[in-house]
Amino acid sequence: MGDTELSYFLPSRQSGVNDMYLHLGFRAAEQFVRRSRVATVWAILRLRHPLLAATVEMHDYDDVRFVYSAPTNVDDALADANSNLEYRDHSKDVLIDSYLNGPRTLSNSRLSYLIVSSPSSHSIPTPPLTPTSAEELATDLQPAVERPEDKQHDILICAMHFLGDGMALHAFANDFFGLLGSEKSDSELKLQLVDEWEMRWGSPAHDTSILPRSLEENMPVKWTRIRRAAARVDFLMSQEELVGGQVFPRRKHPERHTVVPTVSFPTDRTKAMLKKCKSNGVSISAALFAVCNVAWARMGGGRKELPIMMYSALNLRPYFTVKQPSPWDSYWFLAIGYFNVILPNFLPQDGDKVEAIFWHRARQAKEQSTVAAKHPLVVSRTHEMARERGKRARRWGKEDDEKEKGTWTPPCPPSTSSPPLEPVLPARAESSSTALLGLSLLGNLDGIYKHANFPSIRMHTLTTGSRQRHGAMLLFGYTFAGKLWVSLGYDENGFAGDVVDSFWAELIGCMEEFLG
Repeated sequence: MGDTELSYFLPSRQSGVNDMYLHLGFRAAEQFVRRSRVATVWAILRLRHPLLAATVEMHDYDDVRFVYSAPTNVDDALADANSNLEYRDHSKDVLIDSYLNGPRTLSNSRLSYLIVSSPSSHSIPTPPLTPTSAEELATDLQPAVERPEDKQHDILICAMHFLGDGMALHAFANDFFGLLGSEKSDSELKLQLVDEWEMRWGSPAHDTSILPRSLEENMPVKWTRIRRAAARVDFLMSQEELVGGQVFPRRKHPERHTVVPTVSFPTDRTKAMLKKCKSNGVSISAALFAVCNVAWARMGGGRKELPIMMYSALNLRPYFTVKQPSPWDSYWFLAIGYFNVILPNFLPQDGDKVEAIFWHRARQAKEQSTVAAKHPLVVSRTHEMARERGKRARRWGKEDDEKEKGTWTPPCPPSTSSPPLEPVLPARAESSSTALLGLSLLGNLDGIYKHANFPSIRMHTLTTGSRQRHGAMLLFGYTFAGKLWVSLGYDENGFAGDVVDSFWAELIGCMEEFLG
């Protein structure tokens, strides 16, 4: 594993922090979700993306490895797929809640898992746990073309975060449904599985370069001492520019419990919102930064002179210069960095000017996002951040293990006569005390899901997220099935009073007020 992969792996070991999930609700005939068909599709994709079928071996904090045991034949591939496939009879909310808050589903010997459920067949439906809007309920339960044989189904795709990122997860889901909903019969899909196994394992010559490279290896840099020193100085200076100061009041609680309130907007309203964003020169992603900014300011949270800092993921795939050789050109690998958006925490006293300020701040968010994505030093900064994250993950991982064994002792304070240490990343750079929250802005997912390729399956609901640490919070925003969706995943036991409920209400109110 590289440093970035380690920074996700080491914190995940105890309770599955960052274990990802993707829920997709859809309507289709039962023939498309028979176990034999699903297992065959699952086996095909696990062949294409070997990290999904790998395991992890940890020898030391600096020596953690992926281990992949290739299937010896097609039956072996199907057996592996079936052992990581489960059928349930639960609603989507029960599926998500059990994954986020129940016993951990994944482990070092199970890096991915697939759950299929058909709750509509249950005689007494489970009531929903996740709040939804009346508009969402009305639009989700009315298929565009109702067929008597169509039934409600849910799929939960589970994967470790150190295997890949959200874009890999959605690309995988599109490929999964492309095979599942294709016109191929079950027999034809099994013949395709045979072909895919033969292509990869029918010849010993293919037994090389199987697993994708790490993020750092995909962005190689020819380091010299001067270049390394310059990159370090630039990185530390860039971190000094991160000034926040707004934070949700938290509380300590022995148990974490993640909830994911979700709201979607109908297609016609979504189109109007997107049109309004375009007329103001921004995307819906930039507008969501401004929505959070104004919602927090209206709550009167924090000192007005301190700005609001929010963070989001940066897609690093455009910077990759190394391509995996065919047939091992998998897209399952980590390819994300992070950037921050910093906005003022005050509003004009004249209420008539608030809308103008809103769009101005949305444009500021767009500008800051663009600068982060196109910065000429993004590669060296990514390497430096990976080094820092790796160092911290190893230090904290070792500390956690020692505490669990009862052998941990606090470090001695440095002596005044000790030689100066190398400057380190300021603690505030990733501190929850300065970043208000994170935003996962997935964009237009209908550009990834090729619905026309699986016309017999009608997707209508998508929810995504991960198992969280105590006191975590992440806002998701995306368009899917023609609708705009926003969801807030957070630990409801980790925040004081009803502050998050108030923020969520303000956030939805701002979207309705400014986006239309």
